[in-house]
Amino acid sequence: MCGICGKVYFDSQRAVIRAELERMSQTLEHRGPDGEGIWTNGHVGLAHRRLAIIDLRAVAGQPMSNEDGSIWLTFNGEIYNFQDLRVELVAHGHVFRTTSDTEVIVHAYEEYGRECLNYFRGMFAFALWDTRKRTLFLARDRVGKKPLYYYRGHDRFVFGSEIKALLADPAVPREPDPTALDHYLALQYIPAPLTAFRGIRKLPAAHWLELRDGHVEIGRYWKLRYNPKRTISMRDAVAELRWHLAEAVRLRLVSDVPLGAFLSGGIDSSAVVAYMANALDSPVRTFSVGFAEDAFDERPFARMIAERYETAHTELVVEAPVADILPRLVWHYDEPFGDASAVPSYAMAALTRQHVTVVLNGDGGDENFAGYDRYITDRLIRRGDIVPLPLRRAFIALLQHLPEGWRQRQPLRKLAKIALLMAQPPARRYARLGGHFTRRRVRACIQTPRGLQW
Repeated sequence: MCGICGKVYFDSQRAVIRAELERMSQTLEHRGPDGEGIWTNGHVGLAHRRLAIIDLRAVAGQPMSNEDGSIWLTFNGEIYNFQDLRVELVAHGHVFRTTSDTEVIVHAYEEYGRECLNYFRGMFAFALWDTRKRTLFLARDRVGKKPLYYYRGHDRFVFGSEIKALLADPAVPREPDPTALDHYLALQYIPAPLTAFRGIRKLPAAHWLELRDGHVEIGRYWKLRYNPKRTISMRDAVAELRWHLAEAVRLRLVSDVPLGAFLSGGIDSSAVVAYMANALDSPVRTFSVGFAEDAFDERPFARMIAERYETAHTELVVEAPVADILPRLVWHYDEPFGDASAVPSYAMAALTRQHVTVVLNGDGGDENFAGYDRYITDRLIRRGDIVPLPLRRAFIALLQHLPEGWRQRQPLRKLAKIALLMAQPPARRYARLGGHFTRRRVRACIQTPRGLQW
């Protein structure tokens, strides 16, 4: 990963000072230890912290410009189809100085403007200053793998890969957002565009932002399509899925630095390792994390996959107290995040960085292949929607009138939970399945500010 940040003053006569960007960039040093770049032009400034992966030469550093310096880019991520796009852009007359995927973004914007986003396959967050249009253009990848935060004040616009980069600007307020904390208690994360800080926003996944003359416009460039449905045989579906998985892995293996894979022994990461082993001529470098408690230790499953595909396997046992790791996680996440897997993930990343620069993992498998229990539960409960909603709610009212002793019995308690879910509309029901704190518990945790609606 790399780190990006920048600032635009709305008063074109007010210059961005290099030291301002240096303070912001220093907060992102951990994202890009291989180099720092800063570009300023009057009231505009961009900064970049580089983790060099493709084209390791200094000429491929950032911020990067086109031939005449009319476009400047700071970019975090990877464009997986950059080699094919490069061929197309060269055919249109564009001249490249590097072999990096960064330069493809610069020339694609020159050629296609805002529509360039439809050509990119990859994970990205970038900011681009167009000197001719006097426009700042921000964009984030389709599923939001790369983060991007921004703040619009009365006299400035500030953005960065992490909230701490924005807070390095003294003008950015440090006030909590109660609405965001409400969402966190319910979901264990804060959904875009909110952050834990009032006034600081996340650019949502699959969105672009354009800043011109102090005015912000935000748009969506992609949305997952569920229709039309296709009718194919199971045999063809399996073959097509395997092809897509193999291609996805192959595209992510383009690198000028050592790479490996996180391996838990689960279906997702094991599938990634299997396709890596088929695509590479040398053994895959795999990394697993374990715990002293057998109930939480996945290393035996990881070893089975490592042996099956003859990987160069490394293990780490997490022995450091969680209390030692938590302060580091708080600093890195910048806002509340309730996923307990962050602890072993941090430990594994620290181990892996000693050996390789890039790793592939199985994140997203549960979302794509319905791996969470709530997906199955929701599908089963939906069968009860054949009963009219008023009748389902009447049944809940009936249960609530039963004596307290009866309602506390195990069978009735389970029945009441299921009935309560069935008495809600599908969207709210699914949100409840994925939720944690109920509204009553949230109110008990947070004193409601005057005027705020829960």
